[in-house]
Amino acid sequence: MADESMPMFPLGTPLLPGVGLPLHVFEPRYRQMVVDVLAADGPPEFGQVLITHGPDAGGGDERADVGTIARMADIQVLDDGRYVFLAVGTERIRVLEWLPDDPYPQARVERWPDVVGDEPLDLDGAADRVSSVLALAAQLSGAEVPQLPPVDRADPTGSTFRLAAIAPLGPADRYALLAAAGPAARLAELHRAIDDVEAMLRFQLS
Repeated sequence: MADESMPMFPLGTPLLPGVGLPLHVFEPRYRQMVVDVLAADGPPEFGQVLITHGPDAGGGDERADVGTIARMADIQVLDDGRYVFLAVGTERIRVLEWLPDDPYPQARVERWPDVVGDEPLDLDGAADRVSSVLALAAQLSGAEVPQLPPVDRADPTGSTFRLAAIAPLGPADRYALLAAAGPAARLAELHRAIDDVEAMLRFQLS
């Protein structure tokens, strides 16, 4: 698969394909990245990866090697040069090589589609488990239980990513789900992560 160079935006949370993430860009180097992305040919896109260690701002971070292409939508330019927009995940990428930050992070990446096999996928069972753990979290917080996204058996990649996005998981678990090879592996990771979260929530409620 062909590789390409891409501006990168490391953050403290991973963006999943098919999911939107509101961003507020205030650092000068990332403001320049937005300017360059908007001036380039084609859709306004950049790569997004999880910061595995270090601060969100100022550099000196360590970055994950699996990420997502983010497409900018609903772009607003504030009076002082800051930007706010919605970053919408479109597809996965693997980082092949980090390039010098000049002035913002850049990398040589390849697009990494899911490996979809013929094995049966219990998407409804996974949705039930996510719904159950969301109800436990709502019971603890007093918030309303969020509505589960629809399960589309014809789109196992999208369905597993949407379940991963709404499940009450931390960045490390979300990254493990992003980095799973395909829907079957992602469902296995989702069940593992939910086991841990459910045990913690039941302990807090007891």
